[in-house]
Amino acid sequence: MAEIVNLRTARKRKAKAAESDQAAQNRQKFGRTKAEKSLSKSEADQATKKLDGHKRDE
Repeated sequence: MAEIVNLRTARKRKAKAAESDQAAQNRQKFGRTKAEKSLSKSEADQATKKLDGHKRDE
């Protein structure tokens, strides 16, 4: 015999899994500490300064 499936429950379960996956992706994307953010910003600033320092004067 086939297993009886409540479609409403299955739909809710699928939506909850999709929200959970989206939350995990957001944690990876935006879940950095303030120290990590400031470190990457300072590295980018240093790289910009170094590049500007090597420009020729016109």
